[in-house]
Amino acid sequence: MRIRHLPETLVNQIAAGEVLERPAAAIKEMVENAIDAGASQIDVRIEDGGKSLIIIDDNGCGMNAEELTAALDRHATSKLPDDDLLDIRYLGFRGEALPSIGAVSRMTIKSRAQGTKESWEIRVEGGKKGEPSPSNHPNGTHIEVRDLFYATPARLKFQKSARAEFMAVKDTLQRLAMAHYEIGFSLTHDGRQNFNYPQSPDPQSRLSAVLGKDFGQNAMSIDTAREDIYLTGYAGLPTFHKSNSTHQYLFVNGRPVKDKLLNGCVRAAYADVLARDRHAALALFLTLPPTQVDVNVHPAKTEVRFQDPALIRGIIITALKHAIHENGFSVSSNVSHSAISRLGKSPSFGGGAHNAQSYNRPTPSFFSPASTSHQPSPAAHHAGHELAEPASPAYTPMQTSWDDQIAPSAKAEHFTAPQPAHHMDTALPQADSHIAENENFPLGAARAQIHENYIIAQTQNGMVIVDQHAAHERLVYEKFKTQMQSTGIPKQGFLTPEIIELEDSEAMRLLDYQDHLDKMGLEIEPFGSGAIAVQAIPALLGDKPKVKKLIEDLAAEITERATAQGLEERLNAILSTMACHGSIRSGRRMNAEEMNALLRQMEETPLSGQCNHGRPTYVTLSLHDIETLFGRK
Repeated sequence: MRIRHLPETLVNQIAAGEVLERPAAAIKEMVENAIDAGASQIDVRIEDGGKSLIIIDDNGCGMNAEELTAALDRHATSKLPDDDLLDIRYLGFRGEALPSIGAVSRMTIKSRAQGTKESWEIRVEGGKKGEPSPSNHPNGTHIEVRDLFYATPARLKFQKSARAEFMAVKDTLQRLAMAHYEIGFSLTHDGRQNFNYPQSPDPQSRLSAVLGKDFGQNAMSIDTAREDIYLTGYAGLPTFHKSNSTHQYLFVNGRPVKDKLLNGCVRAAYADVLARDRHAALALFLTLPPTQVDVNVHPAKTEVRFQDPALIRGIIITALKHAIHENGFSVSSNVSHSAISRLGKSPSFGGGAHNAQSYNRPTPSFFSPASTSHQPSPAAHHAGHELAEPASPAYTPMQTSWDDQIAPSAKAEHFTAPQPAHHMDTALPQADSHIAENENFPLGAARAQIHENYIIAQTQNGMVIVDQHAAHERLVYEKFKTQMQSTGIPKQGFLTPEIIELEDSEAMRLLDYQDHLDKMGLEIEPFGSGAIAVQAIPALLGDKPKVKKLIEDLAAEITERATAQGLEERLNAILSTMACHGSIRSGRRMNAEEMNALLRQMEETPLSGQCNHGRPTYVTLSLHDIETLFGRK
């Protein structure tokens, strides 16, 4: 079989198969050329998802007749001033996009170079290029692509529906719009404008326009530098999370890229504050010397290769963790908005014809005999752990784990009052001066406890509802981590060991962590086949009867995480499980001083805005929100 040279048209069609997978890929190449041309406004119009028509207008520097002809030749580009492929300073540089698109479509280009009075037009159909001719076009470039892939029917039949192709185009343009906030972008599909982003003064404004106002309101600023590498952008608060990772964006030197490195970095940074099935929303912009990143890995230039990926990973994780710790006390605004929305729609809340009928229904008085008898409260089922304790009408002294952490002034005798209905704890009488003093704090002054799990606090501008178990769980977890990093977690030894029966495989996995668990205050030893002898537990945990459940949960935690996560993440997961067992239970009565002490500790503890499982620990309702609920606003 003889080797032969392929005709130019076929070469361009092969190149098109590598560069152009779908209409979105063609649009990406042409829009990147417009960005490189210095355009401040780029308008895209498509029909049938881009399969039948693509029109792109920009006000960039434009081209003269000679440049217009050269732009349709393979490997002709203005993006490489020299022959150094490691010094890429533009988005498009291969010189394959326009000839590849022209090889599989019917394309017309009109352009006028800045500073000239002449405009030119050139046509290419199925790879056959015509001669440039005079045209009537303002400054910039107009590209019209009809019947994409008509010359390659095999590629055409693999295109998806018009809606699927449109969504891909939209995603591509929005990524470019996020990376270049100084440029205006618009997209029109089948005659209907989908978005129009004017030029933005800063990245946050553009990100808010693309990702929604909620993101702008709940985003943490990222700004760090190491040597000649710069990382900027915005990351969502831990309580502002999504069901998948599609809201995670990485831009390298202004180029939108899809890199698995980012997903790993985000998971590692948010591991302490996000539930496993939730994902952070963020947009990060990485700027580094072109010689330290290879953008020539993929024909479509959607992937990059870093010279030192470990360095990049360290920068991203460190910057995200720093932002999370700086803002970990904050809770995203959509938590409060969701609470207000649910209150307004609740059938039991005042308003509406349905509720008007309920006013005539006889309801038991708070002071009726039926309501004064104590009933078990519907304690919260938190993060898969049933932690409710049976409520008791009499005060039960606080367990050791809480007494050891609470301020001495908070260890006061519990105020005992007649119990109202089973679903409502009593309000807390406090001196006016005491309330006013605590109202100045971010979480305000504790005024009541309801359902024996939720603290109601009054602030200067509204109220706060705190989940006492979730909040204290975070406090215990952070204390565990601090102790472990210093001298190790204090132990509480047993006179006789607690023997726990497990499956052989679970016992073996647990014993693999024997040394690490010992530093965590949990001392275990093998005790025959499938059994563990517990000699000591962390002092914060308190009661011995809870040891069996703790060991079973730890064994399950290690079994689940033993393969994929790093050691630090696995150890933190173990500490989190222990903290869950050592925190205040749902159903635990607290007096005013205890509640206020908990609120003050939350204000001083990093990441206290969410529990170890990523759920918010408190909800804020402003006075304006409350008055709106009651129709006062």
